[in-house]
Amino acid sequence: MSDQKRGACEVMFAVNPIISMSMQISCILVISHFFQLLLKPFGQTGPVAQILAGFVIGPSGLSRIHKVREFFFPSVAGDYYEIISMQARIVIMFLIGLEMDFPYLLRNLRPASIIAGGSCLMCTLFAVAMTSFAYEETNSDGNAIIMGIVITIILANTASPIVVRLAADLKIATSDVGRMAISSSLFGDLYAVVLLVIVTASRKKYSVMRWVLLGILSLIIIGVVIILNAHVTKWLNRRNRNQKYLSNTEILGLLAIVFVTATVLEAIGFSSIVACFLIGLMFPRGGKAARTLLIKLTYAVHNFVLPVYFGYSGFRADLTSIDSLTKFFVVFVVILLSFGAKITGTLAACSHLKIPLNEGVLIAFLMNLKGHVDLLTLGVAIQDKKANPVFCNLMISAIVLNSLIWGPIIAFMVRRESDIIGYKHIAFESQNPDCELRLLTCVNGPRSVGTMVGLIAASKCSDSIPVTPYMMHLIELPEKTNTNLMYHQKEVDEISDDDDYGGNDVVEINEAVDIFTAETGVMIHQVKVVSPLVSMYLDVCECAEDIRASMIILPFHKYQKIDGKLESGKEGIRTTNQKVLRHAPCSVAILVDRGLTAGACPISGSQSLQHVAALFFGGPDDREALGFSKRLGLHHHINLTIIRFLPKSARRELVGVNFANKEKDILMAIPDQENDADAVVLTDFYNRYVTSGQIGFVEKYVENGAETASALRDMADMYSMFIVGMGGRRHSPLTTGMSDWEECPELGTVGDFLASPEFDLSGSVLVVQQYRPSKKETRNAT
Repeated sequence: MSDQKRGACEVMFAVNPIISMSMQISCILVISHFFQLLLKPFGQTGPVAQILAGFVIGPSGLSRIHKVREFFFPSVAGDYYEIISMQARIVIMFLIGLEMDFPYLLRNLRPASIIAGGSCLMCTLFAVAMTSFAYEETNSDGNAIIMGIVITIILANTASPIVVRLAADLKIATSDVGRMAISSSLFGDLYAVVLLVIVTASRKKYSVMRWVLLGILSLIIIGVVIILNAHVTKWLNRRNRNQKYLSNTEILGLLAIVFVTATVLEAIGFSSIVACFLIGLMFPRGGKAARTLLIKLTYAVHNFVLPVYFGYSGFRADLTSIDSLTKFFVVFVVILLSFGAKITGTLAACSHLKIPLNEGVLIAFLMNLKGHVDLLTLGVAIQDKKANPVFCNLMISAIVLNSLIWGPIIAFMVRRESDIIGYKHIAFESQNPDCELRLLTCVNGPRSVGTMVGLIAASKCSDSIPVTPYMMHLIELPEKTNTNLMYHQKEVDEISDDDDYGGNDVVEINEAVDIFTAETGVMIHQVKVVSPLVSMYLDVCECAEDIRASMIILPFHKYQKIDGKLESGKEGIRTTNQKVLRHAPCSVAILVDRGLTAGACPISGSQSLQHVAALFFGGPDDREALGFSKRLGLHHHINLTIIRFLPKSARRELVGVNFANKEKDILMAIPDQENDADAVVLTDFYNRYVTSGQIGFVEKYVENGAETASALRDMADMYSMFIVGMGGRRHSPLTTGMSDWEECPELGTVGDFLASPEFDLSGSVLVVQQYRPSKKETRNAT
């Protein structure tokens, strides 16, 4: 009777495999998400839960039950599983390439390749030492060289999809450690794929010259597809100029190019893993095509493809094959050698690169995650009978157990080292302008987009200095709505082209960002938030922490009318700004846009010289404003002047100035009563930028707030932008009386005066607040 049922199941699978596969995939998805929900409170990440779910469903768990095994393992299902796995690999690697920070990869090509090279070299040496032992203990009778290559792949491979997802779940994907691990894992995958090609090549008895020609043909195909994508994408972006996103048909057309290319390469005999990654990596950034692909693929891959792919990896492990002490020892040795080789090779490379030990250890653990090219290699070896089935089953079990063991350990290490590798804000006053700048700009509509992108362009003072800008479109969610948004809202979770949130504003914002990207080559990452105004600040702060922002730039709640006056907008926007100022994990700036900052912050191609003033009264916020302004001052189209306000009495109390004494580096006048931190920052700034003529410096002597206001009025038409700290100056006689007509305390005394209707100012104002850690953070730091 059981044979009849099994036969009926196989007939049903053969007749309608789509229905059967859909049922099986649905079961894997449900159980996978169940495990994810179950283990998330314990700090475990998605990939670990998904691999464990597949492991529990597989031959080592529920499939030991006869009925379950019949459902999941009909004899004709193997080929279909392999096809689904290949399709998943194609879309996963394409998305990884599409999401990859290409400028970072180029900047860190050398260290990433050294780390991957050191790791792969040690793994190769360990594999050579282990091959003869594994060959004898598994009673293999095939080619020992092929077995050695397979073991090398198993030890050396790093599953880049698991590393990418694990790093994202642990919120370290934007950290230096996470990005370096992801980049190194991709090089490790490349090495494993090259070895996989050798294993595959032994299937067909081609000459070396023929394989070389096929390799060159594959590279030509990849190059042609990359060029084709560039032209097709450009045409689609022009064709859909007045639409938010591409249509589903157009997206399917772009994906069809990728799938056809991958299938052709697989037919030739080369793995499509690297090809799909390269096609995604070189896909034109900016424009509706890339934006739509990211939205569609991110949702589908993260919620459906990856759980099935990782679940299928665990699904293949069969611990029942470990039925003796000898086989257990083989699995144990593989896991131990893989860990030892990765640790040894990675730490040696990190030591050479002078990477801190704790970061090197975490990178080594991340590099030890398995379950990608290695499983594919074992599948090829089983199909072509190049390796003993016993050996392959043991290796699959070792690979799955390896990721299940080290995944939770990595999560524990990240939590334990959160103070070191976690998000830590570095004040601009102590930042080197050559380091990477990560900006989170927020807009409520298209009105302030030109200003924001201009400010981003101005902050990139040199082509060699990395700038990673993000733009968050803040959209109010009406209190009464029939729409239930999943996950509270983010653009990456949109799955419908009919979404009305944002209206035509989205089209205008996208168009402005695309023009900016085309002119400057700087890619702006876009995020859309739909949330009630009362809780919108949480989304802003959470995003800033996730991307490790150096600064959040918010639009002022007032906007400029045609007559030049500022008109009040929604009070909820002002409340959001105030909450962000209180809760932000980094420095915050509020931009009072008077409509002329697009000229003050020129984008590429602008030849006009713009004059910007940074006002310095003293205190941490002014020091932060000074630190940020030096990035603008180094831009070749901006003439920055630092205007320092001092009391008139300071003229009689100046310490001596010794221009000849270079050792003391005191080249400017400093009052005796000046705060020590202000003195140190100003002296260093003066020595670095003012003496070299890059930035101007002026001192203004005033007695009180009235004279300060008069001095500010005198320079109103001289500058197209003013940068000033919000406050933190304690009681300053220089601003006494200016707060009597204060309307917006969130701008500080001076910022509020510059933004007031009584002040006839044509330039925009950027008010900066330095990050202020909470009392709890201060106690932990001490």
